[in-house]
Amino acid sequence: MLKTPYYLIDKSLLLPNLEKIRYVREQSGAKALLALKCFATWSVFDLMSQYMDGTTSSSLYEVKLGRQKFKGETHAYSVAYADDEIAEVLDNCDKIIFNSIGQLNRFEEQSRGKIRGLRMNPQVSSSDFTLADPARPYSRLGEWDPAKVETVIDKISGFMFHNNCENANFELFSEMLSTIEERFGHLIRKVDWVSLGGGIHFTGDGYPIDDFCKRLKAFSERYGVQVYLEPGEAAITKSTTLEVTVLDTLYNGKNLAIVDSSIEAHMLDLLIYRQSAKLLPNTGAHEVMVCGKSCLAGDIFGEFCFEDEVRIGDRLSIQDAAGYTMVKKNWFNGVKMPAIAVRQLDGSIELVKQFTYDDYMQSLS
Repeated sequence: MLKTPYYLIDKSLLLPNLEKIRYVREQSGAKALLALKCFATWSVFDLMSQYMDGTTSSSLYEVKLGRQKFKGETHAYSVAYADDEIAEVLDNCDKIIFNSIGQLNRFEEQSRGKIRGLRMNPQVSSSDFTLADPARPYSRLGEWDPAKVETVIDKISGFMFHNNCENANFELFSEMLSTIEERFGHLIRKVDWVSLGGGIHFTGDGYPIDDFCKRLKAFSERYGVQVYLEPGEAAITKSTTLEVTVLDTLYNGKNLAIVDSSIEAHMLDLLIYRQSAKLLPNTGAHEVMVCGKSCLAGDIFGEFCFEDEVRIGDRLSIQDAAGYTMVKKNWFNGVKMPAIAVRQLDGSIELVKQFTYDDYMQSLS
């Protein structure tokens, strides 16, 4: 048995998501690129690359990782490229997407000969969190004025619209796509490809995937464009757990269990969005608050129900520990970084990465 804490990626649980992605590709004609900002654990790219067309990125390092570790296309995007990195970005991508007309013009000569796109902001989104809303007031994410974009249309061949966020509502997706068509349809007809970004939870249970495929295909045919999707969470949902061990228990008005991990360090999005972790089956008469071991007072995974009393040494499996989790892990408090393990399709578990004190020390200076 592996020593906790560790992230456990189960390839057999990745497969249902990947099969749905392949189905959407086949039925709609859309291409699918893994969003590395959400998930970049390249030990499972061997499997994922069989079902997807490539990667999309948000930085130079992600561009390079996509080029080196994932087969297929490599799309580069950044909120802003720096002068000292643009050449290397261009060397490692197939398409480059600029966030603004200013950046497009600034790097026009250097990017000449490369397939270029521009990020658009349709000023509508599905986000419930202002923090993550790309269409929030005064958003820096993309251009929103069709008249301004039309002045540079000859410099690009595609657009990227990323305005969905954890959107499991097909009707809302379709409605927002109609808004995009109404505002930018005359420009979309002048380009060759359109990325609709990520945040579309089309691999979720009960999602009307055939309606989704028809909508994508109709959009593609109406405007004569290749559609791209950028699934992140949709590609890896329910595939990964964070395996932890109970180190201590106490009662302080509630039953508490302290584990050898930390949301601040290992599941940061729970803290950022004030969400609870997921533990299954979460049934039983024993209510326990599961807490992290960092010094942060609010380092709490959540409150859960257990069939039996929770004791020191018990192992717990925190669900959905892949998306926006492994890419955000950090060394807060010097808490031991979880190892990374992969359960292969034959059921065997392979330890693919361990972190040591030297990794902690070398992360600083």
